[in-house]
Amino acid sequence: MMARPSWSWRKMPSPRRARGGSCRRLRWTRWLMAGSPARTGGAFPIRAAPSPPRSRDGPGMACRAFPDHEDREDPMRTIALLLAATLAPAMARGQEAGLARPQMLLREVVTGMPRGERQEIQVLTASFRPGDRTVFHTHRHPVTVYVLEGAFTLEMDGHAPVTVRAGEALVEPPGTRMTGYNRAEGPLRVLIVYVAEPGTPFLDLAR
Repeated sequence: MMARPSWSWRKMPSPRRARGGSCRRLRWTRWLMAGSPARTGGAFPIRAAPSPPRSRDGPGMACRAFPDHEDREDPMRTIALLLAATLAPAMARGQEAGLARPQMLLREVVTGMPRGERQEIQVLTASFRPGDRTVFHTHRHPVTVYVLEGAFTLEMDGHAPVTVRAGEALVEPPGTRMTGYNRAEGPLRVLIVYVAEPGTPFLDLAR
């Protein structure tokens, strides 16, 4: 009586990801479990199935060993990548919109700044009613004036009058006789920043 080969189905795990693509289906491999040709009487010779080739990147089987299962692109992954590329700029703009950034208001090269190792910074405010003015004076170092409200007019010896309005700034040079006015019809408020050696007066009366 001729021996019959026994058949067994084993579910093999999916091969590991190989370079150049990915395997997305389970491979079913049929293995022949039978005796030697002597047991079969040579009527039904049985040969062991060849081992599948291995990937260069690891012990897993290479996907290209199975031409009937080609690599396929996952459509959901493609959609996710497209959405990420589209929404990323909008998200970046949203994050930037919540950040406060400084705006350059005035940049000017000056002379006469203090040279000592220790400096004193004075921040002052001044309010003018229409028609008010400052005393005739000088400064030992540059003075920065920022207009909060109204319009500020500065008159200096040897210079034409300068008027700056709310949101604008100017630098008063040192050693120059000057006076400031509110020639507008409304109130005037200014913010003043002065840097000098400790104990230096803000202004000196001019004669």
